[in-house]
Amino acid sequence: MEEVRAVTLEDLLNGKVKLHVLDDLVGAREATILRREYLEHQLGVDLSPLGADLPFEKIVGRNCENTIGSVTIPVGIAGPLPVEGEYFKGNTYVPLATTEGALVATVNRGSSAIRASGAVKVKLLDDKMTRAPSLETPGIEWSLRLVKWIDENFTLLRESFRSATAHGDLRAIRPFVAGKYVFLRLEATTGDAMGMNMVTRAAERVVEEIVSRLEWVRHVSLSGNLCTDKKPAAVNWIAGRGKTVSAEAVIKREVVESVLKTTPEAVMKVVAAKLYLGSALAGVLGGFNAHVANVIAAVFLATGQDLAQVVESSMSITYADVTSGGDLYFSLTVPSLEVGTVGGGTWLPAQRAALSIMGVAGPGDPPGTNAKKFAEVLTAAAMAGELSLVSALSAHHLAKAHERLGRGRRQ
Repeated sequence: MEEVRAVTLEDLLNGKVKLHVLDDLVGAREATILRREYLEHQLGVDLSPLGADLPFEKIVGRNCENTIGSVTIPVGIAGPLPVEGEYFKGNTYVPLATTEGALVATVNRGSSAIRASGAVKVKLLDDKMTRAPSLETPGIEWSLRLVKWIDENFTLLRESFRSATAHGDLRAIRPFVAGKYVFLRLEATTGDAMGMNMVTRAAERVVEEIVSRLEWVRHVSLSGNLCTDKKPAAVNWIAGRGKTVSAEAVIKREVVESVLKTTPEAVMKVVAAKLYLGSALAGVLGGFNAHVANVIAAVFLATGQDLAQVVESSMSITYADVTSGGDLYFSLTVPSLEVGTVGGGTWLPAQRAALSIMGVAGPGDPPGTNAKKFAEVLTAAAMAGELSLVSALSAHHLAKAHERLGRGRRQ
């Protein structure tokens, strides 16, 4: 067994040992405690609330570096929410990690209205993770020559992609030409993983294959921002990334009136004025919704997803109409929902427990099933949140609800 070197707080304070090497010297758990003690001494603050009994030996080198502890965030539960999807069918509870009062309550209220009228019908429209390397050629004629070669050699490049992963498969390569530059938007299935790291590794193999066979092609960057990851982008809004999901429900007029305290007509007017006209005047990209990012972020945080991908995952369009029978038709379409049930932070004890609430923890059978179930449930939950908030706005109840639930007990 390798000997673990003893390190004291004094070693850190006098500069003999750097914070970032502690894990190798004393192990991740002890290193976490020592860093926290060092910061307490240097800053004169109490950091004991950051202490937590987490498996830091598994976290360091996988999820976080220079660990000093963890942050505890309240988790609420909304539901039961009835979902009729292609992969998930039944009632489910949805965990939301948040510090925003009224958020869990609003998803719960939307769930109640849906439950009283039937269920959320959900369809998975597309499923692909993307990475877009940037390549350089001598000029535009060479760029077009590269595009043609890629089209003719897709099978070869697909095999190169597969050599990097046992769980992903290259589905298509979409080229974008800008003079001597060629951006290749690789689209791939990734099983139950969100798949960004998987596709990145496999994309590197594809680029290596291209460069090794075409000496006039230069590899500029493994990511050319046309993926597009962690940024609002029209390409994700139009072509999709991750899971593209659409959900709908018909809420009976009497339920709209008794549970949501408004009318279908009033809801439809708010959607038209706020979500479409207001968003158009603001020049938003993918923001034709009320607060989808609220629900996406809360569930992402509870389940160990990549939080930065809330940016593109919350781009969505909410729609409302009055049916011929006078009921409320309500829908939500999310073109770029990037989720997984394996990888990232999904293995952490609390996050895995949150996924277990929805019955989607770990790999599915067949592979990819759990991630698809999760996407359906999350879209349904976001729609419930939209239904409740738009209804509150139409009934002019929003400020009162926040006062009662968000600030009513503030010290």
